[in-house]
Amino acid sequence: MHKDMDALLRGLAGREDRVVALQSALTACPALGPDNGGDGEEAKAALITQWLEACGITDILRVDAPDSRVSSGLRPNLVARIPGRKKRALWLFGHMDVVPPGDLSAWLSDPWQVRREGDLLYGRGVEDNQQAVTSMLLLAEELRQRDITPELSLGLVFMADEETGSAYGLEHILKTAPELFSADDLYIVPDAGSRRGDVIEVAEKGQLWLKVRTTGVQCHASTPHKGRNAFLAGADMALACHRGLHAAFGDTNALFRPPTSTFVPGKHEANVPNINTVPGSDVFYVDCRLLPQVDPEAVLDKVRALAAEVEQNHDVQIEVSVVQRQAASCVAETSPVVTALSAAVARIYGVEARTLGIGGATVAAQLRQRGLAAAVWSCLASTCHQPNESSSITATIRDAQVFTHILMNPAHV
Repeated sequence: MHKDMDALLRGLAGREDRVVALQSALTACPALGPDNGGDGEEAKAALITQWLEACGITDILRVDAPDSRVSSGLRPNLVARIPGRKKRALWLFGHMDVVPPGDLSAWLSDPWQVRREGDLLYGRGVEDNQQAVTSMLLLAEELRQRDITPELSLGLVFMADEETGSAYGLEHILKTAPELFSADDLYIVPDAGSRRGDVIEVAEKGQLWLKVRTTGVQCHASTPHKGRNAFLAGADMALACHRGLHAAFGDTNALFRPPTSTFVPGKHEANVPNINTVPGSDVFYVDCRLLPQVDPEAVLDKVRALAAEVEQNHDVQIEVSVVQRQAASCVAETSPVVTALSAAVARIYGVEARTLGIGGATVAAQLRQRGLAAAVWSCLASTCHQPNESSSITATIRDAQVFTHILMNPAHV
């Protein structure tokens, strides 16, 4: 079996051109969900299905979620499986959707066409999450081309809708096909990490997104005393959230970076279209990332108490509502998936892995909440959602080799 693993590792080491080809084709499929102004992931799912079938994988399951907002009427989810000598499986998860490129003037090249500079590929989605998708496809192709049966079974999940909540993605899969997954299996989400590949994410902060709507009275800007400026009151409320929430929930936890809960007023909706009108309505949002010991209900109570003070000071009404909520999640640092990853990272990257908690949200939280011990790991430069997003060809290959090491070495599990 070590002979088979060595053959796989050597084969993957020579796949640089294949990485470029896969990434180029994936990037040219702008898989934007409807919430991001796109038509979904169907074209990218068809491309991935074609590649899987071309290398001889026949066990491909579609677990699609209905969505009338896209032209196909469906958000595609693919589950591909390669049987191993053991029923126990290694599951890898990659999401097909990407975020919009943002300000095109900040890009040095077309975000939908891969640009290569040495070991780096640039384009929207090349890191988030096409590096994972490419590593998964490389591993599947190498196994089939060499006709090697892995020790563990291999499950590959290509998901929709990760960027906007996963209701049409992994959440849908877990609700409609929970029988796919066993508590004894290993689950890795390659959607966060470090440049050295030495960080295994084992915990995520809770997520609470709030919408804050302020209602005042619109009037002409030359007579502001006749109205009640909702924007001004909303700005006061944003500052109250920024200061008051950090003061009220200042606990620390050394596992996380940053080690505190965070409260970020961010998105702001347009109010009036002209300068000389005092707005009577204003809406902004607060992104809260909560340490596991922080009760989201306590945060909501505090925000509403702050709102009451601002209401009184400005003679306005403020409504606070929850846009999205997700509980904090963690996996034991001694769990089999973490120990297996640590051994594989040491072999392939030559570094000692350390465990960490993050404030970002990955689909690992959804797995953990169902009792499935999931770890998040990859070797990433963390350029996701930025202009000139990049991905390393070498890291893409080595990530596939890490997965190979786990797949072929059940003794480490």
